[in-house]
Amino acid sequence: MNHTYDLSGMHCQSCVKKITAALQQVPGVRSAIVTLSPQQARVEMTEHISTDRLSEAVKVAGDYTLRDSVSHVSTPPPGTVSGVDESTPPESLYPLFLIVGYILGVVLIVAFATHVWSAHSLMNHFMAGFFLVFSFFKLLDLRGFADAYRSYDVVARKLPAWGVAYPFVELGLGVLYLVNLAPWTTNIITLVVMLVSSIGVLKTLIDKRSIRCACLGTVLKLPMTKVTLVEDLGMAAMAAAMLVLLATGLH
Repeated sequence: MNHTYDLSGMHCQSCVKKITAALQQVPGVRSAIVTLSPQQARVEMTEHISTDRLSEAVKVAGDYTLRDSVSHVSTPPPGTVSGVDESTPPESLYPLFLIVGYILGVVLIVAFATHVWSAHSLMNHFMAGFFLVFSFFKLLDLRGFADAYRSYDVVARKLPAWGVAYPFVELGLGVLYLVNLAPWTTNIITLVVMLVSSIGVLKTLIDKRSIRCACLGTVLKLPMTKVTLVEDLGMAAMAAAMLVLLATGLH
């Protein structure tokens, strides 16, 4: 079931993100589409949720007000996607594939230049590039990322500070991989972090919630798809493989 509500108190896209995240955390909400002009929220529910319950969630996000819409709108405004208005570029996985392709290309160029083609070296360089680049995009809008990440990550929901700390954890892991320092500790942390992150992604996909992926922060608009799950599990698999190589002395 879909319901449309009028909002007030929003001033910018940061407000849109906060309200979107707040609504998506309400049990029973499948997806939330928030627009700045007009200030409205279209909420898809798996069960009936009172307006008062949604209003309380919005008030927790900030000085915002939610009320029943004067005119019900059954479909989202043309050109809108979850959490943005018509002026926002459409969601696409192209930037993600392009960035990963660039990282992979740099890894192969380094291997060609150094004549080092070992699996350990290739994975080490790829993970260094991955974490450094992805943390950069998250840090472009740290608060926006934290709000978006909290909408689906199981840890950030209960501990909001984790959403703020996560990009710095990625930055630290990227530096550690780059200089090949403390490989055991680095790979164990990566394995745990990526597996935990994949839980929230998997749950979102199972619940069929239409939300944005925050893997590249909020600057680039990426939809949450199976690609995000493959990304997290792929990084976890590489960390596990590197631990095996370290244990067997094949690195």
